[in-house]
Order: sequence, then C-alpha cells, then structure tokens
Amino acid sequence: TGKRFFVATCPRIDQEMNSRIHRHLEERQDRGWQTLEEETDLARVVGGCEHGSVVLIDCLTLWVNNLLYQAEQSNELFSDENLDSHCRTLLHAISDYQGVVICVTNEVGMGVVPEYPSARLYRDLVGRCNRLVAASAEDVILVSCGIPLYLKGGAGTDARSVA
Repeated sequence: TGKRFFVATCPRIDQEMNSRIHRHLEERQDRGWQTLEEETDLARVVGGCEHGSVVLIDCLTLWVNNLLYQAEQSNELFSDENLDSHCRTLLHAISDYQGVVICVTNEVGMGVVPEYPSARLYRDLVGRCNRLVAASAEDVILVSCGIPLYLKGGAGTDARSVA
C-alpha cells in the first residue's frame, strides 16, 4: 500500500486560519496522512505524489476561489475557458496518476441564486468545475448528513475503504 496525501487548497489568510490549519495538520498526521498545501497548481502536486498512493484534494470549491483571486490580482478576467483549461490540466494529471485520487467539492447549485453578480459567477464556475470533474470520474458521491449517495459508479465501492 502507498502513502496517503491530503492536498489542502485553503489559503492561510489570518491567525485564526493558521490555528485551524495547524490543528487539522496534527489530526491528519496521527492518521497517516501527509499534508501538502497548494492553492492553485493541483496538477503539479498530483503529478508529484508517489504512485500507488491515495491523494485526497480538499477542496475544488476553494481551488476555484483561489484561481479567481489569482486572476483578479493580475487584473485579468477569469472566464469559463480559463476554468476549463485549469480543469483539463488537473484531469490530465489525475488520469496519468497511478493511484487513487479523491476530489472533495461543495454542491453549490441546490441553494438560492446569489444576489451579487460576482457570487453568481463564482457559483456558476464551481458548478462547471464540478460537472467537468464528475464527467471524468469513475465514482461520484454526494454526502449529505454524513450519508453517501452514489450519483455515478459505486458498484462494489465503499467510500470508507480509502479514508
């Protein structure tokens, strides 16, 4: 069996977040997870993980946020095409990886439509990312109230067996 890599996409934005990240690092380390922090270049991180391991990316929702923020800081517009390019690059790295990759994301389309255009854009981009990743995934599991609902695949699969 290989190693277990936890790829954290959450940026360290303040002391409270640093404390939270530190606590999660300690919890995961005791459970055999090696944490890798990466806000935007997930394809590089997946490609650098030891083959035969489990790679858990947490989460794509923050990843999209980080990509939007990065574009904003460069005074660039972030479009569907930009997101598609980033997703294709990540999905190519996942396809090439010889091991298990689990992508965590948030379901953003079940709530109310956001009031502000920027929030609607973000929701639309996260939904687009989720669709692209789900389309190429073997299994898609929606977890609600701690209960897994298999949307795709799931034949003989137990989500608990990799965590």
